[in-house]
Amino acid sequence: MPDLVPFGAMAHLFEVFEHTAWRLETQRGCAADHVSPNWVRFQRGESLGCEAGSPWHASIREKTQAGKRFARVRLVDSLPTEGQRFLLASGIGNVEAGEDIRNLYRSEAERLGLPDFDFWLFDSRILARFHIDEQGVTVGVELIEEPAQVLPACRARDAAWHFAVPTREFQARVPPSG
Repeated sequence: MPDLVPFGAMAHLFEVFEHTAWRLETQRGCAADHVSPNWVRFQRGESLGCEAGSPWHASIREKTQAGKRFARVRLVDSLPTEGQRFLLASGIGNVEAGEDIRNLYRSEAERLGLPDFDFWLFDSRILARFHIDEQGVTVGVELIEEPAQVLPACRARDAAWHFAVPTREFQARVPPSG
C-alpha cells in the first residue's frame, strides 16, 4: 500500500501552485456530497450557482484573476447516476467562479485508456492520486512527484481535455432524470 496522507495534508497545493491545477474525476458519486447543504438544494431542484461566501469559489476567483488556471474533466455514465447529476448541477458554481469544467462520457474515457482513479495534477509535476473506497469515501491521497509516474497523468489530461465538452453544453445533452 502506498503512503497516503489525509486530503487536508495536500490542501496547501491549491495555494502554492504556479500555473495549473487540473483534476480528473472518475467516481459515480462521492459520499461527502450527500452531507453537503447543496445536496438538499439539489434534491429540491434549486440552482447551485456561484456562492459569494464559499471559500472554494473565492479561491478559484482569486487564482484565476491572478492568471492561474483551475480545470477538470468529469466522467459521466451514459445514464448519469444521481451523484453525477449533482456534480453537473453544482459544477456551474465552480464554472461561474472561473474554473473550466468539462465532461466526458465514461465510454469515451475507456476508449481513450484514461485512468480509473481520481487525481489532481499541479503544474504538470505533482500528482495527487486519490484512494477512494467502495462507499465513495476518500481514504487518503498519494502525493507523487516522480516524473515517470506524473507523465501518464499529463497524457491522460491532454487526451481527456481534447475530447471533453464544456459543462453547460454537456448539460444540454443529458436527458432529464426519470
